Amino acid sequence: MQQRMATANNIRQRLQATTNTVVSGQTIRNRLHNFGLRARRPVRGTTLTANHRAARRAWCTQHVRWQRQQWAQVLFTDESRFCLEPANGGIRVWRRRGERFAEGAVLERQRFGGGSVMVWGGISTRLWTPLYHVVGNLTGVRYQNEIMQPLVVPALQAIGPRAIRQDDNAPPHCSAAVNTFIQQARVNRMLWPANSPDLNPIEHMWDELCRRVQQHHPPPANLGQLLQWLQQEWNGVPRAFICNLIHSMRQRRVGCLAHNGGHTRY
Repeated sequence: MQQRMATANNIRQRLQATTNTVVSGQTIRNRLHNFGLRARRPVRGTTLTANHRAARRAWCTQHVRWQRQQWAQVLFTDESRFCLEPANGGIRVWRRRGERFAEGAVLERQRFGGGSVMVWGGISTRLWTPLYHVVGNLTGVRYQNEIMQPLVVPALQAIGPRAIRQDDNAPPHCSAAVNTFIQQARVNRMLWPANSPDLNPIEHMWDELCRRVQQHHPPPANLGQLLQWLQQEWNGVPRAFICNLIHSMRQRRVGCLAHNGGHTRY
């Protein structure tokens, strides 16, 4: 179906303009329902141009024969930001009529969201790095001095001589300073297609980390406590969970090719 985001009224107006047929919006909705179509909230995804899709197809084709042994050599890395007060649109409260402002029925929020913390981490089937707190703007020089040297290189050495570093091509990850350091330290870097978070299993690690922190009650009172819980839960994620994420690389590649380089369910 073309124009999936068109409303029933949009379709009605277009039909009337092109065929001079007058129908109601409800008739349009009923006909769509007869074909099994229902209005649903769209899945959010990154923008994928034709070049992005071509690069994703090429990357998946290049790794078509990779098995678990090869993926076990990869250290998947990324940064993520966690808010002190995340979006809570799905929260509901039990209340009677007239209890809208009753004690316990109001979701209290700080002005301007209460702030956030940014963290960096890396995962592989053999190990995962400490969760590093990124304070302020992460430049290429800081990425080299604070992350590459003390965290990435030791992790790659522990994985083995064929270890590969993966990153998402963010400017600090591929700056001139970092590229020079990579050559000097002989770090293998995986070429990665742009705008492809769905191919990176660490994205689901961030989701799991968020779920674990949200299970704390009451929620974190400040950014320091939020960071403490993030690091605590990061260290507590079972190794089997991380291995399952990385073992899904074959399905991610297959799904990307099946959608011609487009969005996948991951």
